[in-house]
Amino acid sequence: MESTKKSTGLYWVLFLASVAAFFLVYKVGGGYCSMVLPFNVTFFAKALDLM
Repeated sequence: MESTKKSTGLYWVLFLASVAAFFLVYKVGGGYCSMVLPFNVTFFAKALDLM
């Protein structure tokens, strides 16, 4: 079985952008910040290569 090294740099950038978006939406919309959480969790899992 081959083991290939995946580049996860893009997913780290997207995760950090989604965290920034989370705080921006929290500041503007308050309760609507939960709509950004799926992006945070997905990009974090992909950056850690869990998915």
